[in-house]
Amino acid sequence: MKKGLLVLFVLLATLAVKAQGVYVGGSFSIWRASTENSTSFMIAPEIGYNFNEKWALGAELGYSHDYLKGAYINSLSVAPYIRWSYYQNDIVRLFLDGTAAIGFNKVKDSDTTKFGQIGLRPGIAVKLNDHFSFIAKYGFLGYQKNVHSNGDAFGLQLTSEDLSIGFHYEF
Repeated sequence: MKKGLLVLFVLLATLAVKAQGVYVGGSFSIWRASTENSTSFMIAPEIGYNFNEKWALGAELGYSHDYLKGAYINSLSVAPYIRWSYYQNDIVRLFLDGTAAIGFNKVKDSDTTKFGQIGLRPGIAVKLNDHFSFIAKYGFLGYQKNVHSNGDAFGLQLTSEDLSIGFHYEF
């Protein structure tokens, strides 16, 4: 399933190369805490389409691997979103993503669990040139279900784990 989703994402990105308003990008992180014997790795490619200067539609495909003291969690998620850009000048654009995500966690020697979320994520895009933009998203306001088996949750998160930094390349 993981390979199939990745092939689909690459195929869509390849087909979109000739389209105007299409962007690809994503984010990546790796973290090692030696005192806790933990390592985390995450990659989240993204593809989207700008309808105009205010509205865009896209999706993020996420994969993460977390290792903590001999146990590990592998996660795969798909998160479509609609983006509303509420402020823009020549360099900076502020936006709000309305997102809904569904995914699966697999803990070592345990069953696979589903998780999901629906909510809002604010962000900023800094235009580096005509094609590249630096993207940062911070926080989440909404509902989450079974995130790492902690049950249901609703509210506002503003932690360092909610910071996502990446890039977009617009064709």
